[in-house]
Amino acid sequence: MATRGRPDGHSLKVRVKTAKRRKTSSTRWLQRQLNDPYVAEAQQKGYRSRAAFKILQIDDKFHFFHPGARVVDLGAAPGGWTQIAVEKINAMGRDKDKQGLLVAVDLQEVDAMAGAVILHGDAETDEMLAQIKDELGGSADIVLSDMAPSTTGHPPTDHLRIVGLCESALDIARELLAPGGVFVAKVFQGGAQGELLLAMKGLFKSVKHFKPPASRKESAETYVIAIGFRGDKDEASKD
Repeated sequence: MATRGRPDGHSLKVRVKTAKRRKTSSTRWLQRQLNDPYVAEAQQKGYRSRAAFKILQIDDKFHFFHPGARVVDLGAAPGGWTQIAVEKINAMGRDKDKQGLLVAVDLQEVDAMAGAVILHGDAETDEMLAQIKDELGGSADIVLSDMAPSTTGHPPTDHLRIVGLCESALDIARELLAPGGVFVAKVFQGGAQGELLLAMKGLFKSVKHFKPPASRKESAETYVIAIGFRGDKDEASKD
């Protein structure tokens, strides 16, 4: 029997021959996709990406989604996380008592989705941040970030890039989250480290790392889940 958020069953492994015009790395990627049970399950369930299973598994462990929540999804394309969040927070209003709100943002175009407000642009700009706030009409309960930079193949450089993105996402979360809010973000290698981890621990009651089963074993990605936003101390000190 399939466990929640995990594909079930077995299939014959597909082997892909290297074509003359196809790079070896492309052949490996294609073979991995064809043999990935999460890819097949995502197609069967109508999810836009296999990443949908990652956020399902993260929520299964930490239970932060709830009907009526206000959610911001950063780096949303192609929309796998958005699909799950829309259902979890009742953004389409199937339960009339508690209807959630979801704002998805990405530099790439994201196809329209029922229950989601989709914004195209750079979430790090003041203009986009103001637009997100306007769409929310208040504070967010949850800020999600599955943003990832293009990789160089040089681990130290790639680590710095993903930490930089996570720092930017944290800055946005500080602007948007209500007290008690949740921040979930992708990190690589050793996870959130150094000043970034210290900042999170100062801003949230609980900070955990978790690698969902849907993350490929060979991938260096993991996720940081920060729960119980204390409020922005910098802002509080101004009062």
